[in-house]
Amino acid sequence: MDPVTDNRAPEPLTDYAQRLTHRVRAIDRRRPLLWDLPFTGFWVTAALIDYTGGGWRNNAHQLDVPGWLLLTLSLGLSVPLLWRRTHPGAALAVMAPFALANSWTGAALQAALLQLVLVYHLALRRPLRDLWWATALVIGPVLLSAFRHGEGTWDQQIGSHLMSITVAVLIGVTVRTRRTYTEALEDRARRLEIERDQQAQLATAAERARIAREMHDIIGHNLSVITGLADGGRYAAAKSPERATQALDAIATTSRQALTELRRLLDILREEEKQQADLTPQPGLTDLAPLLDGVRSAGLPVTTTTHGSPSLPPGRQLTVYRVIQEALTNTLKHGGPDATARIELSYEERAAVTVTITDTGTGSATDGTSRGGRGLPGMRERTALYGGTLEAGPRPHPEQGWRVRLRLPEESPQ
Repeated sequence: MDPVTDNRAPEPLTDYAQRLTHRVRAIDRRRPLLWDLPFTGFWVTAALIDYTGGGWRNNAHQLDVPGWLLLTLSLGLSVPLLWRRTHPGAALAVMAPFALANSWTGAALQAALLQLVLVYHLALRRPLRDLWWATALVIGPVLLSAFRHGEGTWDQQIGSHLMSITVAVLIGVTVRTRRTYTEALEDRARRLEIERDQQAQLATAAERARIAREMHDIIGHNLSVITGLADGGRYAAAKSPERATQALDAIATTSRQALTELRRLLDILREEEKQQADLTPQPGLTDLAPLLDGVRSAGLPVTTTTHGSPSLPPGRQLTVYRVIQEALTNTLKHGGPDATARIELSYEERAAVTVTITDTGTGSATDGTSRGGRGLPGMRERTALYGGTLEAGPRPHPEQGWRVRLRLPEESPQ
């Protein structure tokens, strides 16, 4: 099948007809009399023409019916159509005495057939059980006419009227079913639109939460590095201007890196540039070396030990990178001037990995909530995405310092 024909726009004439239909229905809902009055007026006029023109004589059983009675019957069998949509049962009940009088007198006015219009509206708007008494009201005058005037066989008169009632009911049920189906489709479309909007809002909230985590990691780490470099440069300025200049150069480099990453994240918030922003690669294991160099230049000695060969997908690499970054940032903040750090990475099969970051800091933080602030919840959220575990807390006595241990299990087979 040609994909072009599947996605083609609706025909102009069809689209115009649909819009016109919706507009007419909307006007009808607001002002129903604009349609009910002309409809009722048409059938009242037709009934009066049948009376004044003498057409009723062609079907009448008795021709000496008084004129005032014929006029009354014509109006009684047509005017109640004005309430056919709002009160079809009541309108049919009002017509019933006139229909009985029409059969008893033998006038046999054709306006009596307008009862079928009310039967149609009952099938369209009311419970189907109401059709039993409606059928009785319509058939009653037919039985009376057959009994009193006796023209034609009973099965012919009753059978033809039952067939007419059946056709009116079937048309009403068909239209009712179609309307119900259309309303269900419209309701489903509305629900899908609401669900789509909710999914978009959830996706936006998740994206903003991710951006908040990234900004926390970037700002926290780089500001900690800059603070360490500035403190070292201040002490070195008096004795070694060359070391102070190196510290200033490192501060400038770190600041530019932080600004670059922040601009990349802020670009995601711009709808028109979202696609370009998503193409920018996230940090991975190859970016660990520049990260460690920056931390070492800030005055924190870091050693690394690696077991196995890394073969992680980008998402897991980003999690490992951010956990190491946050742990080293916390050491820079709370570890004290003589702290050292050690990183041990163990790569296993099917993208499983274990990362342990320990330090020898002597900071005042001694519980699992004071060190790291918002960083620890962010690390746990990243870890939970891959079903991993994250442990963070002081090292057991008599050792001092802090330990962060990340464990990501094997990837599930797709």
